[in-house]
Amino acid sequence: MNENWTLVFTTAQTWQAEIAKQILDENGITAVVINKKDSSYLFGEAEVYVDICDAEKAKELTKNINH
Repeated sequence: MNENWTLVFTTAQTWQAEIAKQILDENGITAVVINKKDSSYLFGEAEVYVDICDAEKAKELTKNINH
């Protein structure tokens, strides 16, 4: 990734990050999920990144996923 990508969503649940990515894709926003969860001990988070110009809209679209 280059410097034009920014973090818009984090979660301890990988499936929630994939849902966020799908919602963003459906709304025309390219998103990337980075899984930083340790596979042995199951701690860490999954992060969703988008282009910086889409960040505000992406945060709005994903704000209710954790609830």
